[in-house]
Amino acid sequence: MAQISLFRGKGDEGVRALRWLMVVFLVCSCGSHEIKPNVTFMVAEPGHFHAALVLKSMYPEVDSTVYVYAPEGPELNDFLQRVKDYANRADEPAVWKINPYTREDYFERLLSEKPGNVLILAGNNQRKTEYISRAVGEGIHVFSDKPMAINSEDFGLLRAAFEEAGKRGLLLYDVMTERFEITSMLQRELTQQKELFGELITGSPGNPAVIKESVHHFSKYVSGSRLVRPPWFFDVEQEGEGIVDVTTHLIDLVHWTCFPDQVIDYTKDIAINRSETWNTPIHPRQFLEVTGVPAYPDYLSKYVGSDSTLLVRCNGSIEYVVKGVTARISVTWNYQPPEGGGDTHFSQMLGSLARIEIRQGADQRYKPELYIIPSQYDPEFSGRLDSFVKGISDRYPGLAVESIQDGYHILVPDALRAGHEAHFAQVTRNFLKYLKKGNLPEWEVPNMLAKYWITTEARRLAVVR
Repeated sequence: MAQISLFRGKGDEGVRALRWLMVVFLVCSCGSHEIKPNVTFMVAEPGHFHAALVLKSMYPEVDSTVYVYAPEGPELNDFLQRVKDYANRADEPAVWKINPYTREDYFERLLSEKPGNVLILAGNNQRKTEYISRAVGEGIHVFSDKPMAINSEDFGLLRAAFEEAGKRGLLLYDVMTERFEITSMLQRELTQQKELFGELITGSPGNPAVIKESVHHFSKYVSGSRLVRPPWFFDVEQEGEGIVDVTTHLIDLVHWTCFPDQVIDYTKDIAINRSETWNTPIHPRQFLEVTGVPAYPDYLSKYVGSDSTLLVRCNGSIEYVVKGVTARISVTWNYQPPEGGGDTHFSQMLGSLARIEIRQGADQRYKPELYIIPSQYDPEFSGRLDSFVKGISDRYPGLAVESIQDGYHILVPDALRAGHEAHFAQVTRNFLKYLKKGNLPEWEVPNMLAKYWITTEARRLAVVR
């Protein structure tokens, strides 16, 4: 069962001294053969379920005590309950000792106490960039959920935070889970196979070489239970508009797939052709169902129409050019998925010999599936594709190929489909690996800056549909 200490913030110095004596005793009593954790997590304002998903797994280099700084309320309660559920599950329980501080000065207290060396951020985005900047200024590594910036002002602050992190030898890293989705990984590998994909074409305005589309839903289930959204999730000043939120994943995949391990300089490698945003209407009944709150808070009143419908600017589209290649990304939010469905992803990359697609619609039973479609008939294409699949079978066992009407379907076994929630452990382990090395790959920081420049600049330029 998750252990939750309730004495923090009560001012009891005797209890605090006792706690330190217990820590010293435990350290001294540890056998020399045990792995001594050198990372301690702190969490601030865990208002998004992604904060809990980082703690769905344990990590040997991370201390089991997690220090949480947040105001009391339903968001903190939801976080604590999820962590408790992960501890109580029969299969690989994750038993964290949660140590919360809930007074109003919670973030100031975090910075003054600094009981850990890594700050996890996943929640309200209105002050997230500020928190990133202040944490880095206090010598704390930051592992942040997207987005790390939701407007141009935030981007300037984020850029300065990266500069400061570089000077201090700190890691500032965002949680890009989609790099660990198996069809995205295989699409990336296929685009590097010149005998199958050819060369990535450049495309043109209105006819992009790369298309990525994502459909999300306000009403959904996470870890088997219905997700409760905080009311601020519908406020674009707190959550961010759709064009700066989920788009971060799509842009990251464009650059990670098309230009693997290459530095992208936003000051010279990128140009935005056009961008637009539009609303999703949410009715009062739907708002109640997904938040549990019977009335709109005052800060949402400016988005409410005469018929009491809440208009949420959560959708966005960006067409831009990166290193000469035209890409288009779009994000759409609906209230709920179709029967048996969920969030979906579509990806298309055009090469001189073939196009590679990820489809996740009804025909795929809402599971991402990978296809490669040759540009013209080639009797030797099938043999080359089979050879490629066999060549990577040691890393991806169980892959197979089937012919379809216009090309080939890469069959991915269930054993390779980790699922979205499991990706959080994968990206966290990657972050911890970089933390142990003391640095990120040289392309990561400039590419994060490029990503957030695109989203915030596209928001500034966007036409409202």
